[in-house]
Amino acid sequence: MSPALPKNMQAIEIAKPGPPDVLQPVTRPIPEPTSGELLIQVSAAGVNRPDVMQRTGMYPPPPGASDIPGLEVSGTVVKLGSNISRWKTGDRVCALVAGGGYAEYVTAPWQQCLPIPGDLSMSEAAALPETFFTVWSNVFERGGLSAGETLLVQGGSSGIGVAAIQLAHAFGNRVFVTAGSDEKCRTCERLGAERAINYKIEDFVDVVKEITDGRGVDVILDMVAGDYVPRELQCLADDGRLVIIAFLGGTKTQLNMTDILRRRLTITGSTLRPRPVAFKARLASALEEKVWPLIAAGKVRPVIHSRYPLQEAREAHRVMESSSHIGKLILQASPD
Repeated sequence: MSPALPKNMQAIEIAKPGPPDVLQPVTRPIPEPTSGELLIQVSAAGVNRPDVMQRTGMYPPPPGASDIPGLEVSGTVVKLGSNISRWKTGDRVCALVAGGGYAEYVTAPWQQCLPIPGDLSMSEAAALPETFFTVWSNVFERGGLSAGETLLVQGGSSGIGVAAIQLAHAFGNRVFVTAGSDEKCRTCERLGAERAINYKIEDFVDVVKEITDGRGVDVILDMVAGDYVPRELQCLADDGRLVIIAFLGGTKTQLNMTDILRRRLTITGSTLRPRPVAFKARLASALEEKVWPLIAAGKVRPVIHSRYPLQEAREAHRVMESSSHIGKLILQASPD
């Protein structure tokens, strides 16, 4: 028989919209799994830009989701809701959640849980779900990156960036990235980028044109938007696709539509959090089939910049906002 669970847990809540100091340790009741859900005892949780946006009041949780931030966790299944056949208590999983990750326990739809691949630690596994679900959905499905095509990743040293580099490289695509320092550029190249462009001292449009002999790239994964968008269209090859997943550079821009029509360009974008369970379940299935074997074989690995105790979520957010990190920031609810 499994040991009785405590009634309460430690969690991090957003006291009010504001700077990192509004993240407050609190005691909350442990959530109860409903039909189709698992209760996971959290070992670690990933820190992501949407968490920062939620903290500042710009990205509220979808209806029915926990107000506690945190979109990805790793841990151990400790309780099952009804109508679950795949998982059992004691299973080690990583999971994509719509909220609630900054806590000692969280519920997750069973379809959004995946086994921990290979020899990854719990903190490494917590770096996978939000990042790889996002990259797969936007680069390979929405962006349609296929064999022999080229990819430009804006923000190559971010958690999303390092995952996109490794996956595209593993599938044989040429990958170019932008990053904000020579150190970040060299890290991206070690991970598989053919050319990393220091956007502070180089013009990425000129460099992309040069290294593609004027053709441009087939897909761009963009986290900047704003004034980058017209320049990115100059970087696209005919029939190219620009996929926007964030707007760190602003939400508005001006476009000359002539080039879009003449060269058959596509501008698209998406957010993952509000999508239905069925959509995320399909992504999970694709990842387990096509990506998890690469991770288990060591061909793709999570890149961890630093780890923090759960109670130090404020510091993790400060680092995230400084953009000084390379790879993922992880909160640990318990030791690996």
